[in-house]
Amino acid sequence: MSTLPDSRTESDGSAVVRVLSYNIRSLRDDRAALARVIRACAPDLVLVQEAPRFFRWRKAAERLARATGLVHVTGGATTAGPMILSTLRAHVERTEDILLPRTPGLHRRGFATAVVRIGRARLGVLSCHLSLADRERYPQAGLLLERVAALGTPYAVAGGDLNDRPDGRSFRRVAGALTDAWAAKPWGGEFTSPAGDPHQRIDAVFTTAGIEVLGCGVPHTLPGVHAGDLRSASDHLPVLAALRVPADA
Repeated sequence: MSTLPDSRTESDGSAVVRVLSYNIRSLRDDRAALARVIRACAPDLVLVQEAPRFFRWRKAAERLARATGLVHVTGGATTAGPMILSTLRAHVERTEDILLPRTPGLHRRGFATAVVRIGRARLGVLSCHLSLADRERYPQAGLLLERVAALGTPYAVAGGDLNDRPDGRSFRRVAGALTDAWAAKPWGGEFTSPAGDPHQRIDAVFTTAGIEVLGCGVPHTLPGVHAGDLRSASDHLPVLAALRVPADA
């Protein structure tokens, strides 16, 4: 299995960016294990789902950021769960927290979005957690695509917990318009849920055209990532992608 490229800036101005998507189950599991996994993945951007969103949620988000050597960019309670963290390598141009239409009797959903610059590369970013209910999830997949387009950037990455498998209609709706990074360049493990006995891929990273996927998958064999920590950190496994983003023209 090939190694996953490290973050770097290329001579042509393009940037190799590591993006981690991770459902952290509201920090209800082993927080120390979670921090170790995230640090070992060395991400530039972390697309979080089920971030803290209730009592003192901002303090909990900041503690997670400090424990992982990252900064809180946007999201949390303001998006009903999705959140974005980053390294200082990413210069944040703007953010927008979006709450999706509420369906009576179902959990409120939202998107955390940002536009960042990493070197000369300009990138739109979206973290999502789609509905458990298919009747709500499918239109949310359409709203995801609309929001990615509305970021107004030449390149964008979206990731999260889709609550749908690759053969499901919501997953296929997103993958039909964006590049499914695992399908483009599989690396590491495929299945993300549940963490103790993974048998389905419901978490994913997607990119717009022009971004080169250098590898994407569950970082089972990454140095510093231990099986015990992956099982203890959350009920989902993370998805790590290395992407080459062209310089902004």
